[in-house]
Amino acid sequence: MDTQVGERGVKVSGGQRQRLAIARAFLRNPKILMLYEATASLDSESEAMVQRALEQLMKNRTTLVIAHRLSTIVDADKIYFIEHGEVTGSGTHQELLKSHELYAEYVSEQFVTK
Repeated sequence: MDTQVGERGVKVSGGQRQRLAIARAFLRNPKILMLYEATASLDSESEAMVQRALEQLMKNRTTLVIAHRLSTIVDADKIYFIEHGEVTGSGTHQELLKSHELYAEYVSEQFVTK
């Protein structure tokens, strides 16, 4: 726990840094959790592992997730779609698929590129 990581300590990759940040959040046990691109630097296998850990961490707490990867937000209670700094849609994944053309397009593109 006291090992220095980073500039004067051990060098770590972006993915390792993200996993360390999530582990620290587990230890702190916060009431409110904010995740910014929590799986952005991870390969698919690591992303799946981290997603499972995050699901446990998010239980019974308010969580704000900022993400571009659909897999990170698809199960959220409420998704806000933001375009040019403005909220243009909100709802569950299924609700937005039906009501927000750009969200549906975004989802379609994510599945095509995988």
